[in-house]
Amino acid sequence: MADRESEVIAKLASGVSGLNSHAWDRLSGDDPFVSHAFLSALEESGSVGKGTGWTPAAILVEDESSRLISAAPAYLKTHSQGEYVFDHGWADAFERAGGTYYPKLQIAVPFTPVPGPRLLGTQPQHLLAAAEAVVVQNEISSAHMTFIDEGGVAECERRNWLIRDGIQYHWRNRGYGSFEDFLAALTSRKRKAIRKERDAARHGFEFRTLRGAEIGAADWDWMWRFYQDTGSRKWGRPYLTRKFFDLIGQSMGNKLLLFLAMRDGEPVAGALNLIGQDTLYGRYWGTVDEVPFLHFELCYYQAIEWAIANGVTCVQAGAQGEHKLARGYEPVVTKSAHFIVDPGFRDAVEQFLVEERRAIGAELDWLRRALPYRMSSSA
Repeated sequence: MADRESEVIAKLASGVSGLNSHAWDRLSGDDPFVSHAFLSALEESGSVGKGTGWTPAAILVEDESSRLISAAPAYLKTHSQGEYVFDHGWADAFERAGGTYYPKLQIAVPFTPVPGPRLLGTQPQHLLAAAEAVVVQNEISSAHMTFIDEGGVAECERRNWLIRDGIQYHWRNRGYGSFEDFLAALTSRKRKAIRKERDAARHGFEFRTLRGAEIGAADWDWMWRFYQDTGSRKWGRPYLTRKFFDLIGQSMGNKLLLFLAMRDGEPVAGALNLIGQDTLYGRYWGTVDEVPFLHFELCYYQAIEWAIANGVTCVQAGAQGEHKLARGYEPVVTKSAHFIVDPGFRDAVEQFLVEERRAIGAELDWLRRALPYRMSSSA
């Protein structure tokens, strides 16, 4: 597809791993999830690709000299798993009406409910036009862009894509000097509850924090075991393969942070985080022994402590989880965008989103009133 007026060329690539890493990362910036290393690890490990329902189809925009000026991680999908923005009901309704919902075009970071850039580079409108052309020319039902940043939302609105709201819970560092400073900002009841949880979770354990090269082969073996446990309980089978962890361990270095809970010298639970420019992203967790509150300790409190000690301004601990509210994580709105070809189906989805947005607005009002911060600390 070529746009002659702007003298750029848009095309699809069969993956990110075969592209020049420097050219891609020049566009992706500091976000670890849209980096060449992370997206390539998904492909090279077999976590996406043949047999997974995620067929890589990165959208590229080049100038006349074949220089990459914009890109978007994209996939042709034959199901709706691993997205965390749920459209199963849309698919069912469309197919009951005689349509074919799958395959669909998904602009996203697979298995990663982390808000961030999806339209990389200087030509976001050309990327969106290319996505629309792929859908229309190949008679695909729809294109979806999930967990997009504010800039991406604005670009999608310019092309009249439908915008969908969601809710996550993020912790914000208000210049705390220590974990105790954070606790002091909470109401007395919540402060006492967190201390009680931490005492129970930490009893009999030693905790280790490993970063980058400090994470050894044995640590990755344990993290894989933990991840398998969580994946099998939540999704039936883990999305990521064992090789994925080896690949990011080799390529992403100091962007990786691992918290381990040790008992008698052996890991019992672990939480793997990725480090962004100003955000700590909690991604994968698991345990081989169900210990009360240990999940909260490793995934929430250890992350907050590390963020405070290292001057990080935000902790994102994954999708959903209203229980995070009582632990100082605040509700934030996430956004996705949707391009739907069939006009009747589009109208129905648009009406659904109007009602859903109203319900989410009411929920946000309630959640913000339920924050555990003292009145003077939550402004």
